[in-house]
Amino acid sequence: MATVTVRYWAAAKDAAGVAEDTVEARTLAEALDAILARRGADGRLGKVLAGSSFLVDGAAAGRRIPADLVLQDAAVVEVLPQFAGG
Repeated sequence: MATVTVRYWAAAKDAAGVAEDTVEARTLAEALDAILARRGADGRLGKVLAGSSFLVDGAAAGRRIPADLVLQDAAVVEVLPQFAGG
C-alpha cells in the first residue's frame, strides 16, 4: 500500500473542500475511491472526478484504466477538472 497525495485544482478543490488529501492506495482507482469515501457525501466531487483528467507524478494518466495504474509510495496525483474555454 502506498501513501499518496491527491491535489485538487479549480472545481475539484471547491467540491472537495480542501486543496489536498493524503490516502493509502495501491492504484489510482483505490485512491479515487478513498477520496470519495472521505469527501464525496454530497455527490459533487464524484461528478467532478468523472470529467477530470489526472496527472501522476507529473505524467498524464491518459486513457489508462484507473484500476491498472499502480501508484508508488509518495506518489502525487493531481486532479484536473474540465474547464470552460479549454
